[in-house]
Amino acid sequence: MEPAQQSPVPAQDAESLLERAYNDALERIDDADESNTRILDGAYEQFCRMGIQRSTMEDVARRAGVSRITVYRRFATKDALVEQVVRREFRRYFDTFLVEIERAETAADRVVVGFVSSLRAIWSNPLIGGMIATEPDPLVAALIKDGGRTLATVRQFVAGQLRAERRAGNVAADLDVDLVAEMMVRISASFLAIPTRLPDLTEDEHLAALARRFLVPMLTPPAAPD
Repeated sequence: MEPAQQSPVPAQDAESLLERAYNDALERIDDADESNTRILDGAYEQFCRMGIQRSTMEDVARRAGVSRITVYRRFATKDALVEQVVRREFRRYFDTFLVEIERAETAADRVVVGFVSSLRAIWSNPLIGGMIATEPDPLVAALIKDGGRTLATVRQFVAGQLRAERRAGNVAADLDVDLVAEMMVRISASFLAIPTRLPDLTEDEHLAALARRFLVPMLTPPAAPD
């Protein structure tokens, strides 16, 4: 009998998971191993259909069309399998994110695109979005209430993007990139973790308008007092 799964996301270093996924996207790394891909595809479909907590390694094996032993040879534990599936989804998100950011023409446009694409990609992802809808408490505990590791990782990424904008002269030289990144990430995380109907976020144009009204002004430091 498999041990009970306490959380849909492995209790491991969330920072390293996100960073590895981002680095995979930067380096265009993909899983070329056919057996691993088959198992990950099967696990992804199983988790989307039944949820992570209710799925077993035997379920994954059946969905992938391989033996249970084959799954365990590739992934020693269910946590290890879940980690790889979630990591692959984050990598796919970063793949899309990096392309969309490159198409934006200004720093303000990149802030808007980043905000909209981040929320939309997570909400529309059958696995991550499904976990938010059906297993929100353990997901939030794993990705948000983890001592701030996940938020810190995302903040560091956003701050790095803002520093690149500052070096390019696209934003003010005295912009406090760490504080701005912290505020942008916390606003985005709150929309992910806490459902709301005010404002209406069902359409991308509404998300974009929200970003232009409240996030883009953060790129302009407040005037110094007289």
